[in-house]
Amino acid sequence: MTKIALFGTSADPPTSGHQAILFWLSQRFDKVVVWASDNPFKNHQTLLEHRMAMLSLLIEEINAPKKNIALHPELSSRRTLETLKGAKNYWSDAEYTLVVGADLIPQIPHWYQIETLLKQVELLIIPRPGYQVAETDLDHLKKLGAKLTIATVIGLPVSSSHYRQTGNREVLTPPVQAYINREQLYE
Repeated sequence: MTKIALFGTSADPPTSGHQAILFWLSQRFDKVVVWASDNPFKNHQTLLEHRMAMLSLLIEEINAPKKNIALHPELSSRRTLETLKGAKNYWSDAEYTLVVGADLIPQIPHWYQIETLLKQVELLIIPRPGYQVAETDLDHLKKLGAKLTIATVIGLPVSSSHYRQTGNREVLTPPVQAYINREQLYE
């Protein structure tokens, strides 16, 4: 059975940290399916189309040996369950793992039809510097039916919000920075 990592992100902008995680996933899954989405729990400065374009640039730069990372903008939805339904239309005979950052753990119980979603995916939690994964949060997810694993990779100590606050270009890849400059984003 094909093992698929689902990597949706509301990153604004996507960083070198996201790129490193995608590469790590590409070594462990048959396919890494990526999309940008609007997180209903966040306010965004940047249009979804721009974030999707920046993700595309980020992915193009990854030299994954299996060439198994692909952007699927058509799967973008504010509701992860809808994204999963769309993915199942493409790959009906697959095992799905939903990849989430540790910072999202407290939000997950509030997601749309979360128990239905958790019956259909495994969760892979990516630790992030500065975010502790609380056992109580993990226990809550397990009570909702989650099958979860904490990844052995740790995200880089970079974040989209840090870039927006400081303009520190070191957290971005050169193509993403060039896109931001060309489109005059975050000014």
